[in-house]
Amino acid sequence: MRVILAEDSTLLREGLVRLLTEEGHEVVAAVGNAESLLAFTRREMPDVVVTDVRMPPTHTDEGLRAAIAIREQWPSVGVLVLSQYIEKRYASRLLEGEGERVGYLLKDRVAQVGEFLDALVRVGEGGAAFDQEVVRQLVLRTSHTDPLTRLTVREREVLDKMAEGHTNPSIARELHVSLSAVEKNVNSIFDKLEIPHDAAYSRRVLAVLRYLSS
Repeated sequence: MRVILAEDSTLLREGLVRLLTEEGHEVVAAVGNAESLLAFTRREMPDVVVTDVRMPPTHTDEGLRAAIAIREQWPSVGVLVLSQYIEKRYASRLLEGEGERVGYLLKDRVAQVGEFLDALVRVGEGGAAFDQEVVRQLVLRTSHTDPLTRLTVREREVLDKMAEGHTNPSIARELHVSLSAVEKNVNSIFDKLEIPHDAAYSRRVLAVLRYLSS
């Protein structure tokens, strides 16, 4: 898999390059700012870009804005955001469109090599990968009119896994239930969130967007 890394910490950037190279991936560029990330993406068209959120010059949201720009301009390029911070106002934007080839992990995941590499491959192959802690913090706010309150505990667990990017078979394995039980819960979620069968976008993506924006 061809990868571009964008991380202003030289130590972490070099560590990621070494890790990915040892795992057989090709790191075509490793940069320290968002401007270079966009330039190399345009030139190299990698399978995946891995970017931090806060990079020079202002160290606010340059990396995340670059990630969104890449999603809009080159939808065939997977985007995996890797950050210490959970930027709630941008997370749902990363899921706009078909909600494919996108992920958001916390940097702590780099210590869990298997989790990180699995997320990278999942995003590169067209899936999604959202850290459980990111999802949890995005749904902390609730209200009496929140449609998510209609969901059962099991349905919330299933939707949580959907938001992390798991497929139905993967959810079944994670929750130790049958595939048919997962499918039944997924259909119930669509009904309770009032997502129509003829939705212009994927019902699954719309359900996750409803979850993240709640």
